[in-house]
Amino acid sequence: MSETAAEIGALLIEARRLAEAGDDAAAKEAYLQILRRDPAQFDALNELGTLAYESGHRSAARTAYEQAVRCHPGKPIARVNLGNLLIEAGEFEAARAEFAAALAIDPDFAAAHQGLARALTELGEDAAAAPHFAKGFAGRAVVTRRPRGASPGLPLLLLVSAKGGNIPTEHWLDPRRFAITAVYAEFFDPAQPLPPHDILFNAIGDADRCGEALAHAEAIARRSAAPVINPPAAVSSTGRAATARRLANIPGLVVPAVESLSRPALLATTHFGFPLLLRAPGFHTGRHFVKVERREALAAALAGLPGDAILAIAYLDARGADGLARKYRVMMIDGALYPLHLAVSADWKVHYFTADMAASAAHRAEERRFLEDMPAVLGDRALAALRRVSQALGLDYAGIDFALAADGRVLLFEANAAMVVNPPDPDPVWDYRRPAVERVLDAATQMVRGRAAR
Repeated sequence: MSETAAEIGALLIEARRLAEAGDDAAAKEAYLQILRRDPAQFDALNELGTLAYESGHRSAARTAYEQAVRCHPGKPIARVNLGNLLIEAGEFEAARAEFAAALAIDPDFAAAHQGLARALTELGEDAAAAPHFAKGFAGRAVVTRRPRGASPGLPLLLLVSAKGGNIPTEHWLDPRRFAITAVYAEFFDPAQPLPPHDILFNAIGDADRCGEALAHAEAIARRSAAPVINPPAAVSSTGRAATARRLANIPGLVVPAVESLSRPALLATTHFGFPLLLRAPGFHTGRHFVKVERREALAAALAGLPGDAILAIAYLDARGADGLARKYRVMMIDGALYPLHLAVSADWKVHYFTADMAASAAHRAEERRFLEDMPAVLGDRALAALRRVSQALGLDYAGIDFALAADGRVLLFEANAAMVVNPPDPDPVWDYRRPAVERVLDAATQMVRGRAAR
């Protein structure tokens, strides 16, 4: 063995030890020392990517995984890791290509089947995804997350769906605090004992996408003697149409009519006006979600949406006096309300990542006022409505997206458990957002720890 190879071997052992101990900064430096000696060293690239991913640094993780794929195109695990990141970034066609390439190398690689199934589902190709779900998850329903740190952590059973629609928990279920065992509910064998746990957290959040998973999760939760966060039965009743019906009579809340209809029924319906919103259930971040201005455009709009049943949603005009649309997000954690963000956009379809926030100091100042003094910005009428929404949902972890009407009422967009809490980018322009996001993440962590201690 050469002197350089021996140095790399020793550094790799040390990097892994530091990563397992939870010393991210020192582990990162050890991996970088390896890459200074050999920029193509596979283990360092792959493990540095995983370390970056687990600590929330998605861009750094992607750089490491892309380099691993370039230098080692025949390593299927590198392609799978990159594909999983591409799914999170919404680049589903690119993710599909990486998983397919991994399976061309190893046709039996379960992780590649799992990833390809998820990518195909996000692309609306459920029939093509089904055999990959079966190959990827059969006999692999239980996954023990890698523990980190000196203490073993609180044993936590995390229920998830193989098809997605899960609450992203990686930012606040820290593997240095929790010993996490994830169970893919659809594929868990009911004859098997449950993994040891002190608390059960149902992270399946999308009732429209995950009906099968939630039914299995209910059966799993009934077998557990531990406290349950976000009981699956409560989440099951939070599909968009069901939620609209349940919240329709809350004072101070404007709830649009929502119906799940077949394509023929939608074309024949006469009780929805225009403009009308159409949405394929189970999709997020604005995908397969369109605004139809006139009845004459309805058939063409339907042709571009996947699935048999489509959600018809009455359009609520969320524009302010300046002509811009606004979308507030408030998280509901353990019965308390936490402001998360405000997005301001010229488009009716408002999402934070496509809004005009980075380019507008005025919009950021408006968001800052909301984050620092939510009661003053929303007013008593809206806050009372939000509290009633939280009570009606009956969830431990959920969120609500909404706008404000001129008279102070809340214009409801959606309210459910499938709400993402993403820490802002490192750019100092977002420093004003960090305290609010940290309060949300801390509240979620403390809720889990507190329930386990009862």
